[in-house]
Amino acid sequence: MKIGVIDYGMGNLFSVEEALKRLGCEVVVTADEHELDEVDALLLPGVGAFPDAMKRLAETKLDNYLQKVKAENRPLLGICLGMQLLFEESAEVTLTKGLGFFKGSIQRFSGVQGEQSYRVPHMGWNELIVTNRPAWLKGEATAEHVYFVHSFYATNIDATELVAYADYHGIEVPGIVANGSITGMQFHPEKSGELGVYLLEQWLKGVAAC
Repeated sequence: MKIGVIDYGMGNLFSVEEALKRLGCEVVVTADEHELDEVDALLLPGVGAFPDAMKRLAETKLDNYLQKVKAENRPLLGICLGMQLLFEESAEVTLTKGLGFFKGSIQRFSGVQGEQSYRVPHMGWNELIVTNRPAWLKGEATAEHVYFVHSFYATNIDATELVAYADYHGIEVPGIVANGSITGMQFHPEKSGELGVYLLEQWLKGVAAC
């Protein structure tokens, strides 16, 4: 299977590329639309600030390309910031429009829940709780935890698009979202040990079955 990792200058490309290769994928890391047209599925990584990422996508015209990807129902997986970019907007730094593939807004953790304070960023291992199971997610993994590193999370989402969440000090943090051919993972599957590998593998099997 051939996977295109979208290179717009804001992703931890090496670790994602290596994880996909270990699962037997041919990986193309590129911003070239013609090359991306030739792959079986696309992966949108992301590290950094939301406004900078949307600016880079606009400068490279990859924002328009991604709209075409959605219209054509091609498989796309967004990871970490790459998932957040799939939502309607983000309040990070300044209010910025996202790609709008999922309903909801990206907001910063407040650091306070009730009378208790908690650490921001949300960093470390957290249990992933599955609520809605898409067609590609079959069976059960023996591991339950994945690795998060983020200060912003998706809020006011459509409950039907939520696949799994993590409970962080009483806050339901969307961990996996899915809408048709579009999937997002807030955590880093490539850094999440057994469960991360399992989820990537299941997603790839779902792509192959399409």
